[in-house]
Amino acid sequence: MSGIAEVFSDYHFNDQHLTLLAGPCAIESYEVCAQVAEQLKNLTDELKINFIFKSSFDKANRSSGSSDRGAGLEKGLAILDRIKKEYQVPIVTDVHESYQCQPVAEVADVLQIPAYLSRQTDLLVAPAKTGRVVNIKKAQFMAAGDLQGAIDKVIPYSNKILLTERGTMFGYHQQIVDMTNLLQLRQLGYPVIYDATHSVQVPGGHGNHSGGNRDFAFPLMRAALTIGVAGIFAEVHPNPPTAISDADNQLYLNKMRPILTTAAALFSQYQDQKESWDQDGLL
Repeated sequence: MSGIAEVFSDYHFNDQHLTLLAGPCAIESYEVCAQVAEQLKNLTDELKINFIFKSSFDKANRSSGSSDRGAGLEKGLAILDRIKKEYQVPIVTDVHESYQCQPVAEVADVLQIPAYLSRQTDLLVAPAKTGRVVNIKKAQFMAAGDLQGAIDKVIPYSNKILLTERGTMFGYHQQIVDMTNLLQLRQLGYPVIYDATHSVQVPGGHGNHSGGNRDFAFPLMRAALTIGVAGIFAEVHPNPPTAISDADNQLYLNKMRPILTTAAALFSQYQDQKESWDQDGLL
């Protein structure tokens, strides 16, 4: 069973601390990324949370072809590199094509496989070959156990793997969060991350762009932490309604203190009880 400390051995992360992958959904500007990175870095340092800054240089799977996709590869990586150096934080970002993996790995510490693409063999092998951490997001149409096939494509090249749950969709916009998936993913042997904001997304909810309900993110996050996960993934923005993507489900930056204070406490409570439950043969 791999833990966060093993996966992030270069960053001295602690398995007894909550891990957070968070930042704006898409890279809009250096200023927006810096504002989020600075506040989250200060807050996570204070709360002893392992922090990885997240933002995407290209939102390739937009509902509409006319939607803003973000900064692009070259400009986006330059912004992420600046954030990494100025705030001393590891970086996670999505890759959508195999050719992107090598240049992205020169900046990002975690290469994230979008859920819709989590069965794509070449896109799983290419990031694994870079030696960076690979975060595999479980597709909305996959059972938890089916992610073993994706893992098997990565492990010949790397054992630095995260598994992320982001809800299940049955073709009618609303996603369902089956919390038993978190237990089943945990049995696959790698740290499990719960994506609190994509789980409340409503794909195509506004016709030409996605909707969502950010108010549900925190309650579902609390449920996941009570069940037991290694970390939380959350999109965070200073003013979500103005964001170029996922405006309805990104969390407000100014609400992250109470959210993360509660999250860290719930994570610690689970850790305190886990050994006793394990001895009793309880999940």
